[in-house]
Amino acid sequence: MMMMRMEDRWQNLYPGVNTKSEEFTSEILAANTSSLKLHFQLHAEDGNQTSVTKFILLGFGDLPELQILLFMLFLVIYFMTMAGNILIIVLIVADQHLHTPMYFFLGNLSCLEICYTSTILPRMLASLLTGDRTISVSGCIMQFNWFSSLAAVECALLAVMSYDRYLAICKPLHYATQMNGSLCLQMASLSWISGFLASTVTTSLLAQFTFCGPNEINHFFCDFTPLIKLSCSDTSRMELVTFILSSIFTLPAFLLTVTSYISIIASILRIPSTMGRQKAFSTCSSHLIVVTIFYGTLMIVYMLPDSATVENLNKMFSVFYTVLTPMVNPLIYSLRNKEVNRALRKALVKYVPFPQKSVKSSKMDLVLRDQGSKYTTMYQRPQCKSKSPSELDKDTLLTISGLKG
Repeated sequence: MMMMRMEDRWQNLYPGVNTKSEEFTSEILAANTSSLKLHFQLHAEDGNQTSVTKFILLGFGDLPELQILLFMLFLVIYFMTMAGNILIIVLIVADQHLHTPMYFFLGNLSCLEICYTSTILPRMLASLLTGDRTISVSGCIMQFNWFSSLAAVECALLAVMSYDRYLAICKPLHYATQMNGSLCLQMASLSWISGFLASTVTTSLLAQFTFCGPNEINHFFCDFTPLIKLSCSDTSRMELVTFILSSIFTLPAFLLTVTSYISIIASILRIPSTMGRQKAFSTCSSHLIVVTIFYGTLMIVYMLPDSATVENLNKMFSVFYTVLTPMVNPLIYSLRNKEVNRALRKALVKYVPFPQKSVKSSKMDLVLRDQGSKYTTMYQRPQCKSKSPSELDKDTLLTISGLKG
């Protein structure tokens, strides 16, 4: 009955036109879509309100058969990231030998990686487990705020750590006086403050945008470029401010990191001995690996031209600097660092209980060994005194040759 009434209305509005044809239906749908989009835009401009209240993070939804496998994989990565970075922080705080500028900055980096991973992975794990990919607009903007803040802080911290290695290798005589505790605290504080300050300006501008178009984000977290695409406001000022802030905060940190390592490598190559070059390079190789992974994937994601094929590629590379880098940082610093390994072994000996039998037997072996050496010494002393040097040499030679006896 309703369908008949609608057809009669269309026939009365458009006399002489076949309202049942597919061409007419498609034209009506296209006209409705354009009118709805125009309505959303006018509503957003007049009322200054967001028409879209929720976004859909597509993530890895195009792989439905791998959802459980991806959930287990990212869950293991999350636990390894948290455990590894917490262990680094505990070792640095507990061991007095690690109370140096290099490990102070490493502790800050581990704390940052914990926050960095917790900003993205828990939300992605919940999406993979429940299938609910929706996120509110305010929640998406807050996730972007935390992500961008921590990414800017990481750029600054990596620059500070590279400058610390530059002073240690290129100016070792001035390292203790220049890199003191007060300067370390100031540099670390400036890194955190500058990162959050730059992101707060960007987020405050992003919060004023209206979103009236499609609400699907082809990513597993709320990033800058997908959010800009979904906005129906004028984004030119936002893009200009973002470019200026990146030039002020991120670009100098990157240039300082590159300059420091160019100087470090040049200084290492001037060391004449191979052993000296290996020792000098071992003090900064771990940090160089971390810097290469972080900035390499970051450049691939944000400098490639925007296209549908590159979007999926960017999604995969984003996993490296948001998920894998925080996990491998503790592994790189612990496996390639003798002082961290030594602190870890010391902590294991101190806090991990070993079987009592093996401890007693080892102690008994030490006692017997000491007593045996004492009795051997007491027994051999009269023989050494009773023989002249010539006789002792003769007996020794005969014993060695196997002719005595």
